Amino acid sequence: MNAATEQMTINHLSQRLKQETAAEHERMHQLMAQAAVFSSKERYAQFTLSQYYFQQEIEHLFEKEGVAELIPDLGIRGRSQQAFEDLQDLGIQPSGQPLHSKNVELPEALGWIYVSEGSTLGAAFLFKEAQKNLGFSETFAARNLAAYPEGRAKVWKRFVQALDETGFDQTQQDRVIQGALDAFGYFGNALSRLDELH
Repeated sequence: MNAATEQMTINHLSQRLKQETAAEHERMHQLMAQAAVFSSKERYAQFTLSQYYFQQEIEHLFEKEGVAELIPDLGIRGRSQQAFEDLQDLGIQPSGQPLHSKNVELPEALGWIYVSEGSTLGAAFLFKEAQKNLGFSETFAARNLAAYPEGRAKVWKRFVQALDETGFDQTQQDRVIQGALDAFGYFGNALSRLDELH
């Protein structure tokens, strides 16, 4: 790798993440279609439970050393409270589960957060489906899919900028990407076993 290519890599962690997780991103689309989460209130409730547990994993990572310094607006980014309130609307009390991300540290933690932020950006379509098929809204049962008050795109762009300003070298970037792949693996597994969640 020549110096110019290496400089491009260092400056564009977000581009590497997009390219190197594209196959996993597509797999999530397929798993979502197979899971048919908007086919019934019960199915959607199981999906919301998976969202709740995933957001607990993510918010746990917000506390890791160095994360808040790199992503300064973490306070607006967690979605577990919204998912919990949605579960209350749906008559579900989560029983809890062990954290898979317990031992995840930087830089891998940023990869996990990348997957969460990407899912929030992509949830615009899911939110419309929840409205259309189930009659849910940002104030009942679909809070976790609703847009940020500032809007999805603005908050996403700010996150991408923060990623690209980390100054991570090739090895650190590789670890961020591995974290993202691990997070996709976690969520893919959750989608595959929605019926087993409690």
